[in-house]
Amino acid sequence: NRLRMNYLMKNYKPYPISFEKGKGIYLYTKKNEEYIDAISGIGVCCLGHGDKKITKVISNQANKLLHTSNIYEINKQKELAKNLCKISSMKSVFFCNSGSEANETAMKLARLHANKNNLKNPKMIVFKNGWHGRSFMTLAATSSESAKKGFSPLPGGFITLPLNDINEICKVIKLKQVSAIIIEVIQGEGGINISEKKFLKKLRDITKKKDILLIIDEVQTGIGRTGKWFAYQNYGITPDIVTSAKGLGNGVPIGACMGNQKVSKLFEPGSHGSTFGGNPFVSTISLEVLKIIKERNLLDHVNEMGKFFINQLKDDLGNLKIVREIRGMGLMIGIELKKPNLPVVKDCLEKQNLLLNLTSSNIVIMLPPLIIKKGQLKTISKKLKFVLESYE
Repeated sequence: NRLRMNYLMKNYKPYPISFEKGKGIYLYTKKNEEYIDAISGIGVCCLGHGDKKITKVISNQANKLLHTSNIYEINKQKELAKNLCKISSMKSVFFCNSGSEANETAMKLARLHANKNNLKNPKMIVFKNGWHGRSFMTLAATSSESAKKGFSPLPGGFITLPLNDINEICKVIKLKQVSAIIIEVIQGEGGINISEKKFLKKLRDITKKKDILLIIDEVQTGIGRTGKWFAYQNYGITPDIVTSAKGLGNGVPIGACMGNQKVSKLFEPGSHGSTFGGNPFVSTISLEVLKIIKERNLLDHVNEMGKFFINQLKDDLGNLKIVREIRGMGLMIGIELKKPNLPVVKDCLEKQNLLLNLTSSNIVIMLPPLIIKKGQLKTISKKLKFVLESYE
């Protein structure tokens, strides 16, 4: 505690527990106490902890080469870009280090698109309860007022609209010079709010017709989290730009901004960059992540486990008075509670050795590793039931 108080800035308020090792869906303290990780480092460790193949690739690549910079060609980066384009139906990729950076890149591409079309006052539509990052531009696009507190003035040009209301979007497009729309198919930090299929299809039709870039933020939903490589693939649409991070590196920092044919022509040499983006180390590991997901048929597994988990939670929690709704897609689950600010995370941690998250003050979020099994999901559901029953 003394070290934390003296040497770390106060932007975090962590729980007083530290983990020394992990295996599969479990984390262990120095005293070897076992905890179930139902949040995967906020959707990052999609293959769980201590995967042998990932560990081997990390070790081998660390022995060979970590970094050269993008002054030179990087073969593994090219290979990763090809793989990502194949699974996303995009044409090119820019690599960076995080979701915020990937979304910032998407927004710079949107500005280039606007200038190319001679829009003098371009606007970008964003959505209530959306979350896109903490850089100045992505924070401005983010709905959370608490996250923005103290950072004004933020960049302008954003119009916030309600999710799933196509009429409001049409009104704004008629009145304003809209160059792009950025959306999460499932709002993660906003509370597992799911876009309606009809809405998303109409949104894609309108943006195509009006030459408005449709940017889909897949930072949390991508890389198998919803049972497809990317969540928009559950809706039968293809956007202009896709952003990815989190699960893409299974714990190694990597972000990617992918664009279609039209978007791929916008950047020119020198117009954007990243010192660490797509270096040999992270590219090699990310390639292995994609390979493992494919080899182990984890997309089908996530679909099966997701349906099972929702049903299990409804069986265990459905009759509790405290629970308003259980919703999700794949292994991205939200449980909306009727009372805000309950100590759910603290109580699950201390009483049930279960790690999860609470967002929007009253929504329990679970993003377990994609490798999780039915018995483990049952255990999570029972542990959560034990804690929620105490609030009845």
